[in-house]
Amino acid sequence: MGRLTTLKPRLSTLAPRLGRMPGDEAARLRERDQSVSWRAWYKTERWRKLRHVILLRDNYTCQKTGVLCIGKYPAPNSAVVDHKEPHRGDERLFWDQGNLQTVSKAYHDSEKQKLERRSF
Repeated sequence: MGRLTTLKPRLSTLAPRLGRMPGDEAARLRERDQSVSWRAWYKTERWRKLRHVILLRDNYTCQKTGVLCIGKYPAPNSAVVDHKEPHRGDERLFWDQGNLQTVSKAYHDSEKQKLERRSF
């Protein structure tokens, strides 16, 4: 009786389709920063100064919950300067002091995100 030969695979290996590992926050942030050009505005001196002005104007108090935002990032009571109306790359809205408010990280990362997702 003859020997059996192994057939060569007819399919090539597929590229990974899942992207980064869940929980790889640093990779997620890098991808987000590279995908939209306006993300660089948050790294400018102009933004840092404007952020400081807004925090002082609002007395480091969350404008939605009244929580004093004195925690150090990533604490739930750390301060986030939030755009009341999402700017989505609109430079006028991004820099408008009237469109900015101090909120706690806890509020920004939960309630505010829910509101923004609903508005899409």
